[in-house]
Amino acid sequence: MFRPKYPEAPTPSTVHTPAPTAPAVQHSHAPACSCQHAPAAAPWLGPSARTVGVVLAVGVVVTALLAAVVVTAVSVAVAAVVMRSLLTSQRHR
Repeated sequence: MFRPKYPEAPTPSTVHTPAPTAPAVQHSHAPACSCQHAPAAAPWLGPSARTVGVVLAVGVVVTALLAAVVVTAVSVAVAAVVMRSLLTSQRHR
């Protein structure tokens, strides 16, 4: 459902065969090293479901942390105003 559907490449209507030529000379070279190299990686096709899930999870966590900081800051500000008013009313008596 969430996978893209790519159009199929059209098939050519005429088949072109090149004129026969002399066979190409193939040279065989020994490898420069005896180690095994990994095959080339496939090109990046887009975000996977795991990547999208990780990005969403990180976004939720960061949003929750920012909300916690805002709630804490508001409660500290309210407590400071209440303490100030209590201390001010005691000084006037």
